[in-house]
Amino acid sequence: MFETRITRLLGIKYPIVQGGMVYLSRPELVAAVSNAGGLGILTSADCYTKDELREELRRTKSLTDKPFGVNINMSPATRPVNTEEYIDITIEEGIRIVETSGRSPEPYMKQLKRGNVIVVHKAPGGVRFAETAEQVGCDAVSIIGAECGGHPGPDDTSSLVLVRATVQAVKIPVLAGGGFADAEGFVAALALGADGVLMGTRFMATKECPAHPNFKEWLINARETDTVVTQRSIRNPTRNLKNTPVLKVLEMEQRGASLEELLTITSGQNANRLYSEGDLEAGMADCGQVVGIIHDIPTVKEVIDGIIERAQEIIGKKLGAMINAG
Repeated sequence: MFETRITRLLGIKYPIVQGGMVYLSRPELVAAVSNAGGLGILTSADCYTKDELREELRRTKSLTDKPFGVNINMSPATRPVNTEEYIDITIEEGIRIVETSGRSPEPYMKQLKRGNVIVVHKAPGGVRFAETAEQVGCDAVSIIGAECGGHPGPDDTSSLVLVRATVQAVKIPVLAGGGFADAEGFVAALALGADGVLMGTRFMATKECPAHPNFKEWLINARETDTVVTQRSIRNPTRNLKNTPVLKVLEMEQRGASLEELLTITSGQNANRLYSEGDLEAGMADCGQVVGIIHDIPTVKEVIDGIIERAQEIIGKKLGAMINAG
């Protein structure tokens, strides 16, 4: 049932992966995705110390006996984190799947491979980044189109084109990210040649996501036109839901604000307040354009089961009927 190179590589039932999301990819959500047959990914950036990371890993393991992964961001951190130590802890705790992001994981590949880790690199916006991931030894790549929440990459290429171009360019398994939230998108990704999908925004609007109910209600009432890309001026493009802070950042960028000025609004502390306290004007929330087709707050299992069941129906009945009619 939808067995692909990704399900075989990661040891999961369905080719559906939950992307690592800062402040939200916590043990309850991660375990729920893995228990439902997908792959949950814990975000190490939520952990400010080695002990915190170890605790999060152990808490996740207490909630699921299925495979799950850890996101390790390779970009320079704004807080003191030793990437090598985080990788060591991940390996010591028996986690064998790591999602790398931020920049090429090449400096850490020997360490990861010594620990028998499967490396899935998240490559936003460009085939060249996926090719680099393959060249440095990554086992799979998530290619992220411009529709995504968070960081869409510099080139504004849509998933429809980017996924197909990446599949043509690399030999390793490809996950399609950016704009995927339902069975129709799942089937489309497979048709483009992807081995599965990576979803973030869809999993934000689930019961197990730790975000405040106010934020989840905001999501299900939003339209596909309610996001905008900010922070292009500092070469850190980010897709956010429109609110007062986001519009203020756009205005500041237009007048040439410095990084220091922008940080008064864009800081993670502000975003964390939005997610955890439900103050929708406290900061900036990452969100993909696919929010426009998300209208409910189900359990994670309902999301994944619904995608798989509907996808079988689409392929077996709807598309089959079209072929037979011809």
